[in-house]
Amino acid sequence: MDDGDHGIAVRAWLRDIAVFAGPLPEFEPQQAPADPTTLFLSWLAQAVRDGLREPHAMTLSTVDESGDPDARVLILKGADAFGWQFAGHGFSPKGRQLTVHPRAALTFYWPEHGRQVRLRGAVAPGSPKDNAADFLGRSTTARAESLLGRQSQYLADTAERDQALEKSLALVESEPALVDSAWTLYTLAATEVEFWQAVKSRVHTRLRYERTERGWERFQLWS
Repeated sequence: MDDGDHGIAVRAWLRDIAVFAGPLPEFEPQQAPADPTTLFLSWLAQAVRDGLREPHAMTLSTVDESGDPDARVLILKGADAFGWQFAGHGFSPKGRQLTVHPRAALTFYWPEHGRQVRLRGAVAPGSPKDNAADFLGRSTTARAESLLGRQSQYLADTAERDQALEKSLALVESEPALVDSAWTLYTLAATEVEFWQAVKSRVHTRLRYERTERGWERFQLWS
């Protein structure tokens, strides 16, 4: 099989993978609340009730210093009238990227429900108090690893890593109130929030909230 035939076979294989197989929830945009946070939390709560795995996982998309896109999956830390919260080390790639370009996008996807939520907006770091509270709420190992300050750096020797982590763990255990000053709780203040509901016919339902000077406005979109 040459490369061309292999590519055709892969495309056919991908096309045959089932999507939107299960029963899909109903979504009536006309009945959506005025605030996107309310609708988001209701979708998230339904995902939790139905036992979807890691329903609070999301993709954070940023751009680097050269303007090239970057993305990774994080856990949502909170959502309220101020925005959607996530956390990370200020010296990590995402931390450096947000310092230069303090805007980002978040994407949530719940495949069993055929639902996704997409957000875009400005990102601001939290106060020292909020950052510290989030850091101290992490596990001992997570705090110890953060204090090393070496996230995403090249790793040449796992033994060196393990030894450094062991020392950092001992430090955390001896000083449980120790806080990494570079740990940051970020808030994305959305200017656009889109709710996407799959339909088996593929005529999907899309509702976008856009922030204006008068508050949130809602628009249905072509699928």
